[in-house]
Amino acid sequence: MTELQMGLIGLGAAAVVGVFGYNKWQEQRHRKMAEAVLKRQHDDVLLGDTPKVVSKTPTSAPERSEPEIGIEQPEASDNQRLEPVMLAEDEPIAEAAEVAKVAERPLVTQPEPEPVHGKHVHSDEHHALPEVDLPATLLDPRLEFIVAMELVDPVSAHQILHSQREVLQKVSKPVHWVGFNDLTREWVRLGADASMNVRRLRVGLQLANRMGPVTDADLVVFAGAMQALADELMAVADMPSIRVRDQAVEIDHFCAEVDLEIGINLVSKGTPFSGTKIRALAEAAGMILGADSLFTRYDDDGRAQFYLQNLESTQFSPESIRTMTTHGLTFLLDVPRVDHGERVFMQMAELAKRFAETLHGTLVDDNRQALSDVQLEHIRREYIGKPQAVMASYSLPAGSAQALRLFS
Repeated sequence: MTELQMGLIGLGAAAVVGVFGYNKWQEQRHRKMAEAVLKRQHDDVLLGDTPKVVSKTPTSAPERSEPEIGIEQPEASDNQRLEPVMLAEDEPIAEAAEVAKVAERPLVTQPEPEPVHGKHVHSDEHHALPEVDLPATLLDPRLEFIVAMELVDPVSAHQILHSQREVLQKVSKPVHWVGFNDLTREWVRLGADASMNVRRLRVGLQLANRMGPVTDADLVVFAGAMQALADELMAVADMPSIRVRDQAVEIDHFCAEVDLEIGINLVSKGTPFSGTKIRALAEAAGMILGADSLFTRYDDDGRAQFYLQNLESTQFSPESIRTMTTHGLTFLLDVPRVDHGERVFMQMAELAKRFAETLHGTLVDDNRQALSDVQLEHIRREYIGKPQAVMASYSLPAGSAQALRLFS
């Protein structure tokens, strides 16, 4: 090997050692710089309690800082409604991202109420029935023994009326049924054709009528029937004391004082009256022949004012009146059942006079004594005016609903 070759080999080895040393120096230099950076104390922006601003020096390497959101988000309750947020163009993207994050939370709504099974909610749990007084025209505590019932559930009037029908048929006095109509908010009489449902019921046993006062036996039967009805309907019954016998007797005495029926008789002078003429005169006067064999004159409200009947035993009927004849007729006025009785009596007397003139008859009293105008005026004043004044003083005017029940 020549000296030239040896020199080249030595030069190459020196170059290799130089490069290797330079690399080591560079590696050590960069390691120190990295340690200096990594050993610097700073808080994690995600885990730290309060964000810190790291100052930058010209000699330090640039550090990466995470974006910090300085918006405090209100705590949304479960039921809080979140409105959509419109962002301005200059708002930070981070703020929009946080709002979107909150908006993405699932909404918690009020749970749907569970249906209640097995319980019937009555209308009165929400709306109490109005307190409407029971009109005396339907039931009067002076004249009837009244039982009040409040039912738990509405019951048809038909069922109520038929519940104790057989038992109540043993009672000698009328029984009146009244129910409260929730739709019209009024008390109504319950008849055989009533179709309404009833929750408030009033039942009254009449204490007296023209047949006399109620008996103790009637009261006992009625009270027992009402108790049985309340048990059947699951109703709360308010039943007064059945010791009302004295009250019934007092009512009966009152009835006897004013219960009068005034008649004007028309008798023939020899020739009997023709049935066809009687019918023609009666119908011309507005009287109607009814199933009771009486011609009846009604007022504009359909209430009976006075009647016309045959003085003899043969009754009027559409068939018999065509061929019948009679020697007498009777005009009747039922004093306690007719309002303005004095005026109605004078109308009846005038009509009787026209009949007498047309049929050639005579007006007489029950003793077959002729009636003059003076006598008719006396009858009007003493036997109609005074009794009806007594009735009015007891707040039971003639022709009223109470009087029609009492004098039946």
